[in-house]
Amino acid sequence: MRRSPQLVPLSHEHHVALEAALRLRRAEATDVEDAVARFAAFWDDVGEAHFAREDDVLGAVGSDDPPLAERVRQMTAEHHEIRGLAAAVLAGTPDVTAARSLGERLNDHVRFEERELFPLIEERLAPEALERVGQALRA
Repeated sequence: MRRSPQLVPLSHEHHVALEAALRLRRAEATDVEDAVARFAAFWDDVGEAHFAREDDVLGAVGSDDPPLAERVRQMTAEHHEIRGLAAAVLAGTPDVTAARSLGERLNDHVRFEERELFPLIEERLAPEALERVGQALRA
């Protein structure tokens, strides 16, 4: 399915997140420092702000639609969990197990948003509401 133009910027950022997640998931003792450094660059450049925009903008949709509201709550909870894992990985000496765990969690989260949350938003929101989401994401 083609992504709605309003959500395309988030999907583009998801592609970058998946690249960072893949490096973390494949990390070995010999390259974990590089994988963590690349994740740190992603997190500082795009990741942290991406989560904040999603929390602010998508967190406000679907309150009157229980299935959508549940997926939005899941998104918010996963953001909280990933922020904690990211802080732990970025604060210490690069650790293969922690890096892989963060990579798996980030990968699964992006897949959830792309396969479940975004299609539900596109299906359930009225066109004018989806347009307001797009405007808020661009602001």
